[in-house]
Amino acid sequence: MSDADWHRLRATFGEDAELYERARPEYPAELFADLVALALLGPGSRVLEIGCGTGQATVALARLGCAVTAVELGGALAGIARRKLTGFDARVVVTPFEDWQLPPEPFDLVVAATSFHWVDPAVRVRKSADALRPGGTLAVVSTQHVAGGTNAFFADAQRGYERFDPATPQGLQLQAADDLPCDSAEFDQSGRFGPVLFRRYVADHTYTSDGYLNLLSTFSGHRALPSPARQGLFSCLRHLIDNNHQGVITKRLMTQLAIAHRAR
Repeated sequence: MSDADWHRLRATFGEDAELYERARPEYPAELFADLVALALLGPGSRVLEIGCGTGQATVALARLGCAVTAVELGGALAGIARRKLTGFDARVVVTPFEDWQLPPEPFDLVVAATSFHWVDPAVRVRKSADALRPGGTLAVVSTQHVAGGTNAFFADAQRGYERFDPATPQGLQLQAADDLPCDSAEFDQSGRFGPVLFRRYVADHTYTSDGYLNLLSTFSGHRALPSPARQGLFSCLRHLIDNNHQGVITKRLMTQLAIAHRAR
């Protein structure tokens, strides 16, 4: 992917912030319970969030009594986050994380919820470590669609993607959550963090055809498709859901928490 394409794709999330807020699933409550235990969070803990979006994770952290600073690229997304954070010890800064100047006082936790892969790889780990106090915690949350749910629909949908999206790998198949490896290479190679701990949470999410297409409309790859291709793909998916699956399908999502403490 070219640098221009990468920047264009990461900017798509702010194109319809209200849809993003409605369609994106919430993070599992168990994730925040583990984050509290592993990062020793409590009232007054200083938290930096990278790419807060509309504040799905931010609100949960603020409810713990943390003092949250959230850095968000998209102004419309940040506006929704600010609205939801009214009354909490939280502020939202609109700027790319790469350009943001770190404050003098370090943070106890830096967290990125499904946003770390949209930060420059040359910057994200180093700057996160620089933002933390010694012993502070970096937590990276990622999500992945895994085998389960309405498997027959997703097998049929693959053919639609191959037809309308030329970037789709041929014969792509979903993997079971237990078959996916845990990758700590980026943490390890930085030399800035101790051993990485992983926690995983698997949940099923059920959608009507409208709900599922709304969800897809918040994904950068779908938004970046030329309009005729996107319309053709969405028509194909709607037909499959409404005619082959009685209007409802289930998607299985694995949410992963990777967490490590700053060593130096």
